Amino acid sequence: MGALLCQSAALILAAGLLVSFLGRNRADQNRPPTPTFYRDVLPILEQHCQSCHRAGEIARLSFLSYQETRPWASRIRDAVRTKAMPPWFADPCCGRFSDDPSLTAREISTLSAWADTGAREGDRNDAPPSPHWTEGWNIPQPDAVVKMPQAVLIPAAGDLEYSYEIVPTNFAEDKWVQMSEVRPSSREHVHHAVVYIRPPQSDWLRGAPIGVRFTASSLSDEHLRHAAHETKNDMLLVYAPGSSPDRWPDGMAKFIPAHSDLILEMHYTTNGHEGEDQTSVGLVFSKNVPSQRVLTLQLANDHDTIPIPPEAENYRVEVQGTLPNDCSLLSFFPHMHLRGKRFEYNLIHADGRVETLLRVNYDFYWQLSYRLAEPRQLKAGTKLQAVGIYDNSRHNPHNPDPDSAVTWGDQTYNEMMVGFFDVAVPAGMDKFQFFTRPQK
Repeated sequence: MGALLCQSAALILAAGLLVSFLGRNRADQNRPPTPTFYRDVLPILEQHCQSCHRAGEIARLSFLSYQETRPWASRIRDAVRTKAMPPWFADPCCGRFSDDPSLTAREISTLSAWADTGAREGDRNDAPPSPHWTEGWNIPQPDAVVKMPQAVLIPAAGDLEYSYEIVPTNFAEDKWVQMSEVRPSSREHVHHAVVYIRPPQSDWLRGAPIGVRFTASSLSDEHLRHAAHETKNDMLLVYAPGSSPDRWPDGMAKFIPAHSDLILEMHYTTNGHEGEDQTSVGLVFSKNVPSQRVLTLQLANDHDTIPIPPEAENYRVEVQGTLPNDCSLLSFFPHMHLRGKRFEYNLIHADGRVETLLRVNYDFYWQLSYRLAEPRQLKAGTKLQAVGIYDNSRHNPHNPDPDSAVTWGDQTYNEMMVGFFDVAVPAGMDKFQFFTRPQK
C-alpha cells in the first residue's frame, strides 16, 4: 500500500513538473523576443529621429549606426518615456497634424526594452533599407541653391540689427517651388531668417545694394530705412531654431516669377564666440504647374499690447483678422521669444463660439511648423484669431530678467508675437488679389 502511494505521488509530481514545463514553454513562446538594434530599433530611428540625428544636422548626436547609438541607449529610453523626444509641442486636445513625429506606445516600449535588456546589436541582415538622406539637406537634392554672396562676420558679444542680402535668382522663367529649406552655416548664431520674394515689378528696397549685406541704419535714404522693416511681398519661407523645411503636396507650390530676387532678412544673436554665417536656400521645383498657390500670411501684435509686467505668469496677447477670400488652411508656425509659454490659433464662429485649431506649449528653442493632416476649407469672412500667452515670472527657466517689464522688440530678451499660417488659393491668385475683397 505504501509503495502504491509513493508511486502515485511520483506520478503526480511528474505530471506537475510536465505542466509547469509546458506552461513555461508556452510563456516563453508568447514572450516577445528581446529587441535588437537592427530588427527593432533602427526602423524607429529612421522614421522619427535621423532627420535631426545625423552628421551636419541640428542634433549633436548621430543615430545612423549601432556604434553611434549604443552609448546613448539609456538616454534615449528616458527621453522617449518622458516624451521629450522627438520634440512635439501640440496639445492633443486640438487638431491632427501630418508632421507629428510622436512615437506610439509600442515604439516607446520597444526602445525602453532595448535599453533595459542590454541594447543588443542583433543581425545586420535584419536592418531595413537605409533611407536616402541628401547630404547637407533635409529635402531631396535641390534643383537650385541660392546662397548669400558674402559671409557675415558675427562678433562675440552685443546686439545685432537685422541684416539683409538681396540675391538675384537669375531665373529666366517662372518657377513653382514645391519644397524649400533654409540652411544657415552657423545655426547657433541665427535667431531667425525670413526669405522674401521680390518680383521684377516690386519697388521694395530698390536702391539698396545687391549682393552685399546691409542693415536699415546703414542705408542713407530715409525711405529705404523705413521700407526695410515693412513689406507686403510674398514670403518663400521662415526659419527659426528647430524649424523644418517647407514641403507642399502635389498640386500645391509657392511661386517665384522669372527674374525675381530673393531677399534674406537675417537676425543674428551673439553667444560669446565669434562666428561666420553664409546662409543658403535650397529649392525643389514642382514638375507640373500646380492648381493651387501657397501663400504665407501672418497675424502679428502691435507695439501697444506689450510691455509685459514683471512677474506676470499668464500675460495674454491676441490678434484676429478676417479672411477676405476663400482659401484652404494648411499649416501654422507660431513665433515668440523667451517668455513665450503657449500659443493658440482659433476660429471665431459667427455665433461667438471659439474653435481651437492648434494649442502649442511653446519652446523658443524648438520652433516647429504644424501642418494639418487635412486642409481646412475656409470661406471669405472667416475670423481667425491668434493668442499668445507669456510667462515673465521667475518660474520661467528661460526668463533673463523677471523683475523687469518686457518691451516689444527684435532682440531675444524683448518680445514679439507672430502667428504665421499658410493657405492655398487658386494658382492664378497672388497675395494682392487675395486681400482684395470681392465686390458685393
